Amino acid sequence: MTATAIHQLTTAAHGAGPNVVAAILSLLQQVDSPAEGAFVARALNALARLTEALDETTLGDAAGARSDYEVLLDALDAPAALAVLREDDPLVGARLRGLRMRARLLAAEGGTLSSTEVADLLGITRQAVDKRRKAGRLIGLATGRRGYAYPAWQFDPERGALLPGLEEVLHALREHDPWMQVAFFLTPNVRLHGETPLAVLRRGDVAAVRRAAEVYGEQGAA
Repeated sequence: MTATAIHQLTTAAHGAGPNVVAAILSLLQQVDSPAEGAFVARALNALARLTEALDETTLGDAAGARSDYEVLLDALDAPAALAVLREDDPLVGARLRGLRMRARLLAAEGGTLSSTEVADLLGITRQAVDKRRKAGRLIGLATGRRGYAYPAWQFDPERGALLPGLEEVLHALREHDPWMQVAFFLTPNVRLHGETPLAVLRRGDVAAVRRAAEVYGEQGAA
């Protein structure tokens, strides 16, 4: 970093609160590679544009979100932000809706478990958990460096096992990716009289859920 850049950064820091300075320092300390540096630079440029586009009320509302991730989603979803973002990406609205949907799916029905927690619950090794996931015998959602997040609802903690019938239904859903599989289980299904497949599976009607899974994604099927 040049002396001029350091001077500019120091000057800017005087106008920001301590929380802002601490967050930026923490971010800079995470940069260990050219790829990380490129990502941080572009993300900060986008954040600068976003901050400039939004008024104080919108920024304040976004800052009050439950998590840092939701702060960004709320800010990006503001009309003023969407207007700026659409200049570069006309489909940004649809992309944001997809991100929100994924966030809801991750939080639904008890949230998610780590591979270690799943291994402890099932009484197997983490390697065995990974093997089952790769074989399509349980659902694991990729979370980058953190590995995989396993929806808690697919397990029966009292039995220390998978929800009865889950593997049979997953076999019927084997052509769909894990996110689509999660959406199937948690979305009301017309073939199940408006109930979610998860609710019906918990009642023990595996056959009905399997039949719904076999036509999932077909035109006219829920």
